[in-house]
Formats: sequence, structure tokens, C-alpha cells
Amino acid sequence: MAPEPDPAGEGGRAPRARREMIRTRVVDEGFVRIEQLAADLGVTTMTIRRDLDYLQREGWLRKVRGGATAQPSTAFHGDVRHRMGAMAEAKEAIARAALRLVKPGQSVLLDESTTALALAELLPERAPLTVITYFGPVIQTLAGSPGIELISLGGTYYPAYDAYLGLRTVDSVSSLHADLLFASTTAITRGSCYHQSPETVAVKRALMDACDRRVLLVDHTKFQRRGLYRLAPVADFDLVVVDPDIPAARLEELQSTAAKVLVAPAELLPEPGGGEHLGPPVAGESPNWFPMSDFSALSR
Repeated sequence: MAPEPDPAGEGGRAPRARREMIRTRVVDEGFVRIEQLAADLGVTTMTIRRDLDYLQREGWLRKVRGGATAQPSTAFHGDVRHRMGAMAEAKEAIARAALRLVKPGQSVLLDESTTALALAELLPERAPLTVITYFGPVIQTLAGSPGIELISLGGTYYPAYDAYLGLRTVDSVSSLHADLLFASTTAITRGSCYHQSPETVAVKRALMDACDRRVLLVDHTKFQRRGLYRLAPVADFDLVVVDPDIPAARLEELQSTAAKVLVAPAELLPEPGGGEHLGPPVAGESPNWFPMSDFSALSR
């Protein structure tokens, strides 16, 4: 994003350095007031408001009355560093279950979710593969991996998401077609997926149009959040993979959308010592387990 013009040297600091100080302080303290920031940094409240507008557009914080907060509300997605540390075990279980859907030789689309990142870390086990993404951490994870052909999509870079989004990314996606899409969502409300930014929705809709099979990866906390922009009905995905801690009521709600649901078995959760249970569930043990061998037979 192009930086906004700002009087260099106001308060003795360049705009970039001042905004970084504001961003760090909001993250550390959770909430800061505009007047206090202006006094501490020696600038006007108007300058602080411009800085907060800029940082909010990049996704680093959320403006509220009188100040800014980094505390993720039920309607705020949170930056990538916050997301990478949230629900890590659930995401690993989901990723392990999703890996069983991937066959060597396939092409795979990955979105900018940290659940897709957890899957990316496992994908070399299914090489050779072609992996297409616009998410910085996935690119870094798979760069140079033997047997992985990595295609990076361009666009407008959003630092808070460490991803490329916007119309250029949509155009890049439209020229490709993949076997599988693995994507997540900010929130699931009334049977539909929601996100907090229209740029994210535009790119993910393009991803959904550019693949043969769509797989939604969600942990149970997605049902406790809200988002502003509707992506698509859950039923538009061929399969939904959820973690084993999903409450029964939420599972019933999900199944009522007509979506096929795979509950990642507890056997795939990481052990306390760092090991993993990789054994498949016993046939008939879980009525919510969707047979991997049947995935190729799914139809829209």
C-alpha cells in the first residue's frame, strides 16, 4: 500500500517510525487513547487519527471511540501473528485429517488461513504436488521443498495478513485451475461463511471458481465469531473438516446446511510429548467420519 503523505519530522519522528511505535503499543497494552498517544509522541490528535486510520486499513488494529484496540472482538479477524498462535492443536488435527484428501501429482490451492499453513507444513509428505498460494508463510514454508512446485500469486500486499489480496490477485487466480482448494473462514453464521474484509472475499470467491473440489477447514471457535462480508454458503464446499472439540449443537447446525462434514478424530491431536497419533479411526466408530476413499466421488 502506498504510504499517506504526512509532515516528516512531526514530533521528531518520521511517519513510518511513529506508526510502528503506535502499532507496538496497541498490541502490548490492548487499548490506547488518542489523546495519550498524541501527548506521548508530541503530535496532534489529528495526526494520531490519520495514523490509526492507516494502521486499521492494513489490519493491525481496530479503531474504537476515543482510541484503538488490538483485542480481537467477535467481529475482528486479528493479524497473522495473533492467528498463528490461536487454536494450534485443533488446526494441526484438522490439517492431518485434510492431508488424507491429497494425492501425489495433484494441484492444490491454499488460502491465507493459518489452518492452511498447518496443512502446508505436511504437504511434502504427498509430493510431487503443485501448490498455489498468495500467503507469505506458506510460501516460506514450502520454498525449496523437494517435489513441490510452488506458484505464488501477486497482488496488493497486506502486512497484517502477510498475504497478497485485491483485484490483481483475483486476476491471477482466474488464469489457473487446481484439483483441490483448502480454505478457512473468519466466521460461520446461519450456514454461511463470513470474512472481515471485502478483498479477502473477492479472492476466495475466485479460488472457489478455480478448482474441482472445495474443502473448508474450520475449528469450533469459528461459530463464536462474526464477520461483515458474506463469502458463500457452507454447502458450497464439497467437504467441511472440523476439529474434535466441536460441540454437538454446532455439529448439528453444520450438518443441517447439507454440507458433508469430516470431524478430525482425536487420534490426530498432537501428544503432549510432541508425537502424533496417526492411526485411522475404527470403521463405524465415528458416524461423522467421512471416508477418504469416497472423496473423489463427491459431486457439486
